[in-house]
Amino acid sequence: MANTYVTGRGGDSSSSSSKTSYNTMRPAPKSKFGQNFRMRLMLLFALVAVLTALVMTIVLAYVWEGQFRGYTRENMQRLAQSTADTLSQEYRDNGGWTSDALDLARSASSASSDIAVQVLNERGESIYDDTWIYVHRQQLGDKDNPSNPPSLMPKIEANADAMVTANVTDRDGRVVGEVRMWAFGSEALLTRADSAFRTNSYAAIAYSALVAVLLAFVMGSFASRSLTRPIRRITSTAAQIRGGDLTARTGLTGDDEIGRLGETFDSMATTLERDIKFEHRLTSDVAHELRTPLMAMLVTVEAMQDGVLPADDEHFETVASEVRRLSRLVDAMLHLSRIENGKRQLKVESTDVVHLVESLVNVQHQLFHDRGLHLRFNNKTGRHECFADIDPDLIREAITNLMSNAMRYTSNDGWVVVSVDNDRRDVLISVADTGIGIAEEDVPKVFARFWRSEASRERVSGGLGVGLAITKEIVDQHNGKIFVESELGKGTTFTLRIPISRKEKSE
Repeated sequence: MANTYVTGRGGDSSSSSSKTSYNTMRPAPKSKFGQNFRMRLMLLFALVAVLTALVMTIVLAYVWEGQFRGYTRENMQRLAQSTADTLSQEYRDNGGWTSDALDLARSASSASSDIAVQVLNERGESIYDDTWIYVHRQQLGDKDNPSNPPSLMPKIEANADAMVTANVTDRDGRVVGEVRMWAFGSEALLTRADSAFRTNSYAAIAYSALVAVLLAFVMGSFASRSLTRPIRRITSTAAQIRGGDLTARTGLTGDDEIGRLGETFDSMATTLERDIKFEHRLTSDVAHELRTPLMAMLVTVEAMQDGVLPADDEHFETVASEVRRLSRLVDAMLHLSRIENGKRQLKVESTDVVHLVESLVNVQHQLFHDRGLHLRFNNKTGRHECFADIDPDLIREAITNLMSNAMRYTSNDGWVVVSVDNDRRDVLISVADTGIGIAEEDVPKVFARFWRSEASRERVSGGLGVGLAITKEIVDQHNGKIFVESELGKGTTFTLRIPISRKEKSE
């Protein structure tokens, strides 16, 4: 459907006071990467995977990293203590430091090429130090193996966290030396194997995150496809309806949100189709109802102008009668419109429904009698009073419409019974007649504006066709319901069920 624009007359086009516009529907935006719902959903899945991996990395950095370092330090401390215990035993057996003790320190150092060992005597003098090996390895091309290479002790002592110590004691428990250990290439007592393990762990997390992102992207693709497919179907159906195909439906069903959305959309489309058809029929019916009295007046006036009919009181009364009929029709339509639009505010008050209906029957009794009909009131409440929160004028109008309808379509010597009953929450008012009845297929149409059955259209006494529509709207305004039961040729019963206690409709 093309966009429609309405622009004000005259003046500068840039003036906001003289220019207005109306667009029936916002144009569909061009497809862009960032505007594609499916792509956004896939990216959302991938982002969740990335955030999950990031959270895992942060947790490992703050929790697992600390525990891992504590674990490696504990292992190094156990090795240093084991070496110190061995040297203590050797010191006790030999009564002092000997070359055998130094051989034991050397064997502890050889347990791993990443571990440096230093042994100090009781005076704090270094009697064994193999940290020079690491320095020698850093001296590229140095094959002379210097006899007095620099030691790493100053660097180790500057960072206490990079070194573990254990005391060497004699038989009396006196400290006679100290064993110090350090891991080459690290300030956190991590050997190359430990560092490689840590690096590989983080690398595994990175690879896992990458795989998770890819899987999330694939899963997001399938998930978004399952979501966008029904949405595209709804969009396509909406476009068909906008293009004039009122029979288009999505066909979506299910208990989930998408299924309920599809069912609601189809229900809305069905209601829209019905309302538009009703609008077309209403326009046709209004034109027909207005045309009938207008044509009658026009024919009569033209006949009098041409001299075919005399311009006497009889023919002037014919014109006046059609004018009054037209006026009643317009008034009824305006009245119905005011009730529907809420312009006629309800004047609710506690009213004795039994008295209201009984007095209305008494007033109408002579009119029914003059038509050769029997009218009777039936109080089924079992008491003389039955109060309800209603607008008495509107309820009286609704009952009058039903009674007039019964009188109009009931043959001579027929019966019309108006009854009042109640239960715990509602008051029931029914109007039953022994008239022509309504065909089963026509019962759902009786409350439509200007609708009359074919049988009633043939009767001279046919009404305006809006009385039942007004009655239904009055009942709706009271939060009530109206029911109709009818059998063709045997009669019709209309029942109003109105709540005793007035409660406003929830918005």
